[in-house]
Amino acid sequence: MHKFRELETVILTHDIKEHDLRAGDMGAVVNVYDGGKAAEVEFVTATGKTVALVTLTSSDVRDIKQNDLLHVRGFATV
Repeated sequence: MHKFRELETVILTHDIKEHDLRAGDMGAVVNVYDGGKAAEVEFVTATGKTVALVTLTSSDVRDIKQNDLLHVRGFATV
């Protein structure tokens, strides 16, 4: 089970349609709750504009892996 730490970077494991987030999107933990079991994760554009701030649990994210390849995609609602 993932235990959140403030300011860590995490990878979304599934789409969140209501925020137009997709599996593989990278976010930053900005607040940790319940001893690290849940967190507010911020998703931003490459220029730093916040597109979503979502409360997530450990099943929603994974750690970054050494062999992860970064990818850029457009975000229509910015």
